[in-house]
Amino acid sequence: MSKSTVVEFSRRDEAADPLSDLLRRGARELLQQAVEAELATFLEQHADRRLEDGRAAVVRNGHLPERDIQTGIGPVTVKVPKVRSKDGTPVTFRSALVPPYVRKTRTLEAALPWLYLKGVSTGEMDEALSVLVGPDAKGLSASTVARLKRQWGQDYEAWRKRKLDKDRWVYIWADGIYSGLRSAESKLCALVIIGVNERGEKHFLAIENGARESTLSWRGVLQSLKGRGMNAPQLAVGDGAMGFWAALEEIYPGTRQQRCWVHKTANILNKLPKSLQPKAKQGLHEIWQAATRADAENTFDTFIRTYEAKYPKVAESLLKDHEELMAFYDFPAQHWQSIRTTNPIESVFGTIRHRTKRSKGCLTEDGMLHMMFKLGMCAQKKWRKLRGFAYLAKVITGVKFKDGEEVSATDQDVA
Repeated sequence: MSKSTVVEFSRRDEAADPLSDLLRRGARELLQQAVEAELATFLEQHADRRLEDGRAAVVRNGHLPERDIQTGIGPVTVKVPKVRSKDGTPVTFRSALVPPYVRKTRTLEAALPWLYLKGVSTGEMDEALSVLVGPDAKGLSASTVARLKRQWGQDYEAWRKRKLDKDRWVYIWADGIYSGLRSAESKLCALVIIGVNERGEKHFLAIENGARESTLSWRGVLQSLKGRGMNAPQLAVGDGAMGFWAALEEIYPGTRQQRCWVHKTANILNKLPKSLQPKAKQGLHEIWQAATRADAENTFDTFIRTYEAKYPKVAESLLKDHEELMAFYDFPAQHWQSIRTTNPIESVFGTIRHRTKRSKGCLTEDGMLHMMFKLGMCAQKKWRKLRGFAYLAKVITGVKFKDGEEVSATDQDVA
């Protein structure tokens, strides 16, 4: 086997983080899929055994009782399938991953990062699964590994083609996530969009390969979403440095734009000496934390006057997205915490950037997307509804908000 290019994780005695939590919750599904792939390979090996009427002589026959395998990240419950012979010839299915009497593996948390973060290439999958439950897994066939890879790919393809027209999508968040891993030519990037529907439920809408700064890449993502039935969202949130915005204006021209304050703050601080960054950060914080747009505008102007003369690029960066940075004031205050930043995306994938490092090996584009898809689906299951989701219906119906407060019909008439 070629030299391993497994991504290294930090020490396990560090505080828990979102990725570790995702790995724990993904362990059962990952093991179960691997065992099912083993069974499919086993049945293929006996496919030539037929009854007189042509039916298969060896068929699946339920499952053995569930059993817990104790691991370094807690117990993982696995159901091992059974088979039955209809022609009288005894046959038994034995899993190489969960052999009888295997009760403990101390290295599951080492194996899961391999499977999720190294593109599940056939060679490394075989090695990782052997780490999963010990040397008995060395007998895992290449065809079983390949079947498991195909299943994850099929799950991803089915997900990215599902219809979106049964929901009204109110807000979307967009970002380009660099995994920290590299393909043969460049660092790999996933274009990610999360949406919230009228019930306040957040869902991944897109996880696609592309260039973060490319309008063409984002146009393809948005055209796909529109083709699958996604309506024009009321607001889109993202970093101003992406090609996403030009594409959005083409595909969904009526959607309001909100620039992410976290990204904008980081961009501005990078243009200042380190000695000035704490004060500037506080000044920016006071802008987007202001209770009213009028107060925010006053603080905004003060910030420009403070830095424009000596640091014109700082003022230019803030001014060019002026209106888009303030859009959130026209939406319910209960939603401000969520729509001022791209945190819904960062909270899921941010750990990957901190935990991965450049390696000499290469990750395939498909492997990266499947990994991010798996992580995303695990995270999505535990997301809470958007705070103040009851106000989403008012946003959809066009109720006006000023400084986060609903504008009465009388005030609208006066205006």
